[in-house]
Amino acid sequence: MVVGICHIGLLIHDSRSLKAKRQVLKKVVDNVRNRFNVSVAEVGSHDLWQRAEIGITMVGSDAATVNSRLDRIFNFIEKLHMVEVIEHEMELMNCSLLK
Repeated sequence: MVVGICHIGLLIHDSRSLKAKRQVLKKVVDNVRNRFNVSVAEVGSHDLWQRAEIGITMVGSDAATVNSRLDRIFNFIEKLHMVEVIEHEMELMNCSLLK
């Protein structure tokens, strides 16, 4: 079993309030969740108007598949043109279950 974790830093250019930030971020999170069926949530920069951090996790059977899907999610977020990706970090962890 492979667990993939992705941390993405976002810049929301047109945001002038936390309410505006939340509206844009909700659309991004919902689009990613619905399209890729992964866990995604805001994980940082909660009080900043134009910055956001989201975390994405998924589980798969092999590292290549998980890595490929996380790359597709990252590209999908960029192509939405709702936010600017300013940083991202991805980690894959191999987990074995004890029997």
